[in-house]
Amino acid sequence: MPSLEDELFPSTPGKFKVDRAHNMNRQFHRCFASTSTMFLWALFLIALTASYLSFQSFVDSGSRYFSASWGGIQWEKQVRNSAQIHRSGGMSVLVTGAAGFVGTHVSLALKKRGDGVVGLDNFNNYYDPSLKKARKSLLNSHGILVVEGDLNDAKLLAKLFDVVAFTHVMHLAAQAGVRYAMENPNSYVHSNIAGLVTLLEICKSANPQPAVVWASSSSVYGLNEKVPFSEFDRTDQPASLYAATKKAGEEITHTYNHIYGLSITGLRFFTVYGPWGRPDMAYFSFTRNILQGKPITIYRGKNRVDLARDFTYIDDIVKGCLGSLETSGKSTGSGGKKKGNAPYRIFNLGNTSPVKVPELVNILERHLKVKAKRNIVDMPGNGDVPFTHANISLAQREFGYKPTTDLQTGLKKFVRWYLSYYGYNNRKGLQ
Repeated sequence: MPSLEDELFPSTPGKFKVDRAHNMNRQFHRCFASTSTMFLWALFLIALTASYLSFQSFVDSGSRYFSASWGGIQWEKQVRNSAQIHRSGGMSVLVTGAAGFVGTHVSLALKKRGDGVVGLDNFNNYYDPSLKKARKSLLNSHGILVVEGDLNDAKLLAKLFDVVAFTHVMHLAAQAGVRYAMENPNSYVHSNIAGLVTLLEICKSANPQPAVVWASSSSVYGLNEKVPFSEFDRTDQPASLYAATKKAGEEITHTYNHIYGLSITGLRFFTVYGPWGRPDMAYFSFTRNILQGKPITIYRGKNRVDLARDFTYIDDIVKGCLGSLETSGKSTGSGGKKKGNAPYRIFNLGNTSPVKVPELVNILERHLKVKAKRNIVDMPGNGDVPFTHANISLAQREFGYKPTTDLQTGLKKFVRWYLSYYGYNNRKGLQ
C-alpha cells in the first residue's frame, strides 16, 4: 500500500505536447461574438454597480485582509527565494488562492518540478480556516511562500510584481460554492469579478506581462442540455450567481486579451475531488456525516432522476493546469499597451465519465465500511444543475490532456487522506 506521503501530493506531472500555434483564437472569438452579448454586458454592469454600492460595507467587515503585514527587505527576500526557478526553461508563477484545494496541489506540482512559486491567499472563513492553514504549512515545508492578503489589494499585487517578474499567473482565488451565493451574493462580486479585474489591471501594466491561466467553471454551461458540454456550446443561461460571475469573468478576460494583449487561458473545471479537498463539497460532507452516523441528503432531479456529475480527480486537474501553463504562449503588451494578438483559449477539464450521486455514496460506503443513512429529497431551486459531462477534445489536442483516475480509485485515496488527517487511526484494513 502506498505511504500517506504519496497520497498527500499530486502525482508527478506528465509531459505535455507543446503546441504554440494558437489557431483556436479565431474560433473562440467567433464563438464569443455569437453569444448573447447584451445579456453579458448587462450582467457585467450590474455586477460592477453592486460591487461599488457594497464596497464600504465590505471594507468594514473584511478590513483585516488589507492590514496583513507585508513589505520590507526580509519579506522581499522571502518572495524572491520562493519565486526562484530551479530548472532550465522553468516558470516563475504567482498562484492566487494558493491555500485552497486546487491551489495547494498546483503549487506543489510546480515546485516539485523546479518552477518558482509564490502563493497569495486571504484565508477567509467560507470553510474551516484551519484546513487552509494546514495546507499553508504543507506548502511552507516545500519552500513555497504564501502571502496572506486580499486579491483586491492592488498595492500588494503591485509590490509582488515589483519584486518578481512573474512569467505566469495561475489565478485560482475565487468565492466558490453554488448555494452560498444565495446567502452572501456580494462576496461573489467582490472576489470573482472585482478581484479578477484588480489582478488583470496589475498584469496588463506589468513589464513584461505574464501569461494568465485562470479557473472558470463548468457551471457556466448552466441550463444547457446538450451533452457532453463543449467549449463552443452556449453559456448565456447561468443557473446561479456563481455561474454568472464565472461567465462574466470569461467576458472580462476576453476584453483584456483584446485590448491589452494579455495571453489568457480559462479552465472550466468539472467537480474536482481528492485529498485536501473542500469541506463544502458533497463527497467531503458525505464522508464526514457517514463516519459520524449522521444522515446525508441526496438530491434528485425532475421525475426522480438521479443527479450525475463528471467527478474529476485532483491529479488530473493539476496535469491540465500545468499543460495549460506550458502552452499558454506569451502576452504581447508592454506597459499596458498591446503590440500584437495574444492567445485566448478556454478548455474543459473533466473526467468524461459522469457518475450518479447515489453510486458515489455506494463507493464511499465500501471504502469507509460504514452504511450511509440516506435522505432522498427533490433538488431545490438553488442554482444546482442535474448533470455535468465534459467534452475534453480541445484540451487533448492542445496539450495532451488525458484523465487517468476513475472515481473508485480517487475516492479510495481521498478516504485514506481523510482518515489520517482527522485522526481516525483505529480504522484498519482499508481496501
